[in-house]
Amino acid sequence: MDARLNYMAQPDAAKAVKHFISGARTLRDSTLPSVTQELVALRVSQINGCSGCIDMHTKEAAHAGETPLRLHLVAAWREATVFTEAERAALELAEAGTRVADAAGGVDDAVWERAAKHYDEEQLTALVVHIAFMNMVNRLNVITRQPAGDYEPGQIH
Repeated sequence: MDARLNYMAQPDAAKAVKHFISGARTLRDSTLPSVTQELVALRVSQINGCSGCIDMHTKEAAHAGETPLRLHLVAAWREATVFTEAERAALELAEAGTRVADAAGGVDDAVWERAAKHYDEEQLTALVVHIAFMNMVNRLNVITRQPAGDYEPGQIH
């Protein structure tokens, strides 16, 4: 499978993508736990069907020490007992934030309150920006059919 576009071959797009990635790297230094960031990135990418990001975030999480069991259960996190209450709240917010078009009211107050119970304002801000960032990258990759499978941990992060 070949990608429809190579963003990095187009000067304006390459510049924009580099800025996007730079912004995402800034979030990595936030107080939002890195394991939470990877779980959220993986779940958003699963929902959006972004194979490149699923490949990337599965490998990055495994490289950082995440267990295969937890990675396999991210798609079924509601029924899985391996996630903390804080991680579950973050995954719930990620799903609600990704599926805003499916929910007439967007992210409901109960979802927000569960996340706010576990994360302070700085962490919530990082979480919301991370969810939005992942949705943007997923859309870029899905629209242009970016292939998956060749990512190496640390290649972009």
